[in-house]
Order: sequence, then C-alpha cells, then structure tokens
Amino acid sequence: MDSITALLEGFATAAQPEFLLYALLGVTLGTAVGVLPGIGPAMTVALLLPLTYTLEPTAALIIFAGIYYGGMYGGSTTSILLNTPGESASIVTALEGNKMAKAGRGAAALATAAIGSFVAGTIATVLLTLLAPTIADVAVQLGPADYVALMVVAFTTVAALLGSSPVRGLASLGLGLFIGLIGTDMLSGQQRYTLGVATLADGIDVVVVAVGVFAVGEALYVASRLRHGPIEVIPVGGKWMTREFWARSWKPWLRGTFIGFPIGTVPAGGADVSTFLSYGAEKKLSKRPEEFGKGAIEGVAGPEAANNAAAAGVLVPLLTLGLPTTATAAVIVAAFQSYGIQPGPLLFTNNSAMVWALIASLYIGNVMLLVLNLPLVKIWVKVLQIPRPYLYAGILLFAALGTYAVNFVVDDLIVLLVIGVIGFFMRRHGYPVAPLVVGLILGPMAEEQVRRTLQISEGDLTALVASPFAATAYGVLVVLLAVAVVLRLRRKKNTEVTV
Repeated sequence: MDSITALLEGFATAAQPEFLLYALLGVTLGTAVGVLPGIGPAMTVALLLPLTYTLEPTAALIIFAGIYYGGMYGGSTTSILLNTPGESASIVTALEGNKMAKAGRGAAALATAAIGSFVAGTIATVLLTLLAPTIADVAVQLGPADYVALMVVAFTTVAALLGSSPVRGLASLGLGLFIGLIGTDMLSGQQRYTLGVATLADGIDVVVVAVGVFAVGEALYVASRLRHGPIEVIPVGGKWMTREFWARSWKPWLRGTFIGFPIGTVPAGGADVSTFLSYGAEKKLSKRPEEFGKGAIEGVAGPEAANNAAAAGVLVPLLTLGLPTTATAAVIVAAFQSYGIQPGPLLFTNNSAMVWALIASLYIGNVMLLVLNLPLVKIWVKVLQIPRPYLYAGILLFAALGTYAVNFVVDDLIVLLVIGVIGFFMRRHGYPVAPLVVGLILGPMAEEQVRRTLQISEGDLTALVASPFAATAYGVLVVLLAVAVVLRLRRKKNTEVTV
C-alpha cells in the first residue's frame, strides 16, 4: 500500500505542467535519436548532461528517462524502413520488419512495434513499481563485502556480455577502472597517475568521459563510415493493424514482455539477449513458421516488446542497487551523481519524492510515445533526411560546449578530445565502450567498499566471501556466465539460420 500511495504522490508531481513538458521533451528527443542511425540514448543523455545542470534533479531525470524509453521506440522505425538498426537491440526487428515493409506491410510493422512497445513498457513499469521498493528494503541491510560482490558481478557480466568478445569487454572495463584511479587518493592524499598535471589531481570527470566516448568517439566513428548519396527509405505502405494482425500480435507482445523484463533486471546482456530469445520463441511457437525470414509480424511484435520490457528491467538494479548494466544506464548513474545523489537502497528513503515522480513519468511517457509514434510516423521518416555532415558537426559542437560548461576549464576540452579518439579506436576495433563507463563509475565505489571490508576484518581477505549474500552472489555469477555462454551460442545459431 505504501508503494501505491507513493506512486500516486509521484503522479501528482509528474502531472504538473512543467514536468509534463519535460517528459514530452524527453520522449520526443528520444524518438528522434532512436530514428537516426548511429545516435543512441546513451550519446544523447551524455550530451545533455552538462546542459541540464541548471534544472532541478527531478526535471533532468524525467528528461533522461524519456530519452531512454523514446530511443527504444524510435529504433524500430529505422530498422523497418531502412534495414539499418539504430542500436544492437533493434537488429532482430530489422530481420522481419524490413521484409514486411518491402512487401507493402510497413504500416502494420510500425504499428505492432509501437503498440507492443507501449504494452511491454507499461507492464514492465508496473513490475518495476512493485519490485523496486522491496529490493531496496533488502539492499539496505547489505554490508560492504556484499556490495563488493554485487559490483564484481556487475563488472564481470557487463564486460563479458556487452560486445562480441569477452576479452575485449574486460580490456574496456580495465581501461575504465584505470581512469577511475586517476586523481587524489581520498585516504592517503597521494596523487595517482596524474603525470604532474594539476587538472588531473581532482580526477577525470565522469561527464567528460561519457561525452567523449559516446558523443565524440561515436561521431568520429560514424563519420569515418559515412555513406554518400541519398538514403533510400521504403514508403510506409499497407493497412495499419487489421483484425488478423491484432490476433497474431497480442500473444507475442505478452511473451516478449515476460522474457525481456527478467533479463533486464539481471546483468545478463539486457535487451540484446532478450530480443533474440523472443525471436527464437516466436519462431518455435508460430503456426506459420514458413513466414519467418519473409516478413512474419510475430518476429516484430515479440522482440520489440522484449526490447522495451528489458529497458524497464534495467532500471531495477540501477535504482535499488546503483548498478548500471547498459551504456545508457551508466550515463544515467552519472547524471544522478552530478546532482550529488547516489542511486541505491537509500534512494527510496532519502529521495522518495523524486524517485516516485520519475517512475510516474515513465507511465506518462509511455502514453506520449504511443501518440508520437503511431500518427506521426511520417514526420519521423523525414528526420532521416537531415544531412549527416550537419548532424555530426552539431554533435561535436554541443559536446565541446557542454564539456567546457562543466568546470569552465580549457584542459577539459583536451581530455575530451583524447577520450574521444580513444572511443573512436575502440569502436573501430570492436571494443565495447559501455564497460569503460561502468568501470569508471563503479571502480571508485568498489575500491571504497573493499577498503571498508578489510578495515572491519583487520585485513582478512576471506571476509570478502564470508557473508552468505556474497557467497550466493558469486555462485549466481558462475551460473549467469554459464547461461550467457548458452544464450550467446543460441543467438549465433538463430542469426545464422535467419541469414
């Protein structure tokens, strides 16, 4: 009952005209960046981080949550009409959605994607509302060693599961942990890896790193692979949702939701894994398996629902434990920290009004996104006509201005350029950038908890694994890694079959 009361109070806050406008701004931006290939929610939130410092935390986080949800909706438009997934979670949508568009059923593909996203997003947000306070109550009782175990789980799974190679993921994580060490050691007062540069004594700001790898690095990478000439967009043709399409879509929507949400709540690959699992499930359960690979509507409905449900699931560990498991979640944690707020079990106690307003805004944003994506789909198609050189030049300009606005120090621009070039080469050679940001954010926190554990135990290393929760967490880690290997092999098999 307490959760329901708190949620109603959150709705009272989120329904104020000011916050409704911020939610509309967020979902509109999110849909736009989802539609544009190569620009994702992580880049957009990173770019806006320095520009939202003047807003109160609730307003800024409502915008970021809207961008996060909106990016998931918008990605389907690009996949269906261009056969160019805006992000990896939309790859499966392109397999069937683009075939439907070429067959003159593009309107139905876009409609089942949008309605499925709405259904999954709403159900998953209800589950978030019910689960998050309970998990936060349990997490309050965790000790330092338990938090170390949770962070090791997050480090290992994010590094091993994001990207095509676990080794490259771990290398990216290691780089993030190293960047997190740069600065002054809070315990001893000694400078670490600053090379005598005064600017580095305070460490490298998370915002600068996030903007560098997600905005500058991504812009350089996309520019290096820019396609010249006009972009061919398949016209939106055919009827919208007929009775047959409704009958074939509603079960995949529900199955996708209950596949995506649990996978999103644990660090096990997020939306990428859930979409492939949903596609495989629909293919097995379909009464028309021969249509798969030729434009089966179930192959769009299920994965799109799983994608959006996983996005809501990711918010569970983020809000209750402070653990980001995706690139966008990592940048949202940086947003919380920029306001001096630490996501975790105390968030629901210390910042109750803000967090419930944020959750209420997810419900409102879902309704806004349905309205934005169904009737206005032809407007979003026109967004694809923006000349790419102008688009990425604008991104680089905003990245530079936003970074300078953080501390008004020119040295930050040099760090931004260096991090951006590192991000470019990481993308060029297949190194995932999300583990870098996760390592940078969680690394200092993990170091603090390890030190606290060893101080309490007087240097006894077994204290790190002695508590029942920590031992269970490491056991779960082993199981997760084993399941991840099986899922990765299954996803590879499904991809080979569909290709």
